[in-house]
Amino acid sequence: MSARVVVVGAGVGGLAAAHRLLREDPSLEVTVLEADRRPGGKLRTVRVGDLEVEAGPDAFVARKPWAADLCRELGVPLEAPATSRSLVWTDRGLLPFPGNAFGVPASPAELLRWPGLPLGARVRALRDLWARRAAPRGDESLGGLVRRRLGDGVAEVLVEPLLAGLFAGDADRLSARATFPELAAWERDHGSLIRGARAALRAARRVDPGPVFVRPAGGVRRLVDALVGAVGPGRIRLGAVARAIWAEGAAYAVDAGADGAFPADAVLVATPAFVAADLLGGIAPAAAAALRRIPYVSTGVLALAYPEGTGERLPEASGFVVPRGRAAMLACTFLSRKWPDRAFGGRAVLRCFLGGAGAEDLLDVPDDEIVEGVGRQLAAVLDLPPLPEAWALVRWPRAMPQYEVGHEELLRGVAEALPPGIFVVGPAYGGAGVADVVRAANEAAAAAVAGLRERGAPERTEGTWTTS
Repeated sequence: MSARVVVVGAGVGGLAAAHRLLREDPSLEVTVLEADRRPGGKLRTVRVGDLEVEAGPDAFVARKPWAADLCRELGVPLEAPATSRSLVWTDRGLLPFPGNAFGVPASPAELLRWPGLPLGARVRALRDLWARRAAPRGDESLGGLVRRRLGDGVAEVLVEPLLAGLFAGDADRLSARATFPELAAWERDHGSLIRGARAALRAARRVDPGPVFVRPAGGVRRLVDALVGAVGPGRIRLGAVARAIWAEGAAYAVDAGADGAFPADAVLVATPAFVAADLLGGIAPAAAAALRRIPYVSTGVLALAYPEGTGERLPEASGFVVPRGRAAMLACTFLSRKWPDRAFGGRAVLRCFLGGAGAEDLLDVPDDEIVEGVGRQLAAVLDLPPLPEAWALVRWPRAMPQYEVGHEELLRGVAEALPPGIFVVGPAYGGAGVADVVRAANEAAAAAVAGLRERGAPERTEGTWTTS
């Protein structure tokens, strides 16, 4: 009898894991349980007037190959944005970043000429070039590392909006090691973040001069559709809410309430950490306790479409990031500049990212007040009317896991406490972007198959699995 594997969650991590399981061993009996009535998790679209706009990620990092490789494997063509040039909202308005890697300036001369910071802040940042390596032992906050090397000005205007914004987090709480280990490596290897950024840019140009971001042609949702087709819709149970996992002899069973109990020789839990904690509370209480310690913040996406003729008014850039406290948004993407092939019809189409650490209360405000407030702020820095022609607002409660200081140690504790054959997959455990989630899903699927082979073919008696 073939081994049975249950995947809990049909977001991109769960679907990618199910696909990899079947590629590793087509004889596996794979079942995917998804509480929602639609697969894909945060890879979804919304209607904005007559347009369709992504409500979650709209691309993935090209230098991390796992999502792009998955698209190629599934026969999904890729495309690059028309521009990856990013701006930052400063006291002088929207300005392009000085040459940088991860927001860290790579050219002292260019930084000194950049008008977005007071001269004193620019000069302070250059102390990084001769300051001694003074990294504390153990983990350090992202904000602490950047401030120590570059000063508050560069940290708050250039680095933190770009890096902490990716996690919708507070840079002074996020772990540098878990979020951007490159920065600590630059200090260690080059004695300076600026020299490290310069070396990283040179290496990137030598290795791969290609685009920074890519996506499935026509939108990220195509990846979800391709994964559903590859896994097989018959293996995906939508509306099936997993409630608990318990041991059943040498194997497991996943309780899905009214949908029944699903026997499994291995279980891949591709859910947020707090959902995984509830599932694992009975069978792995120590792992569940550790998972509950991973904090989450809520975010929102506001998509706005402006009248015909406004598209050409936008700067030639993919969008801008916002330093903390400057506006009611973390960042804004110019979709009609980034993906001009879409049927935008000369309209300016934007996506604004809201909420995150310290700003979640904004999401409790009524929709029309959010639109009016954000619209006025956009009109202050862009040549746009104060209100859009059409809009859509999506709230993502408890959406973004926070990799706070000590996160890697916390994950080691989770891994050590999981029983054999139980795996966790998702943004909380190994990278917040689509590419990292796919990588982690591949690794979990490969480990599950290896474990099944090591234990040998399951020996079961046909019958009904019941709780006791």
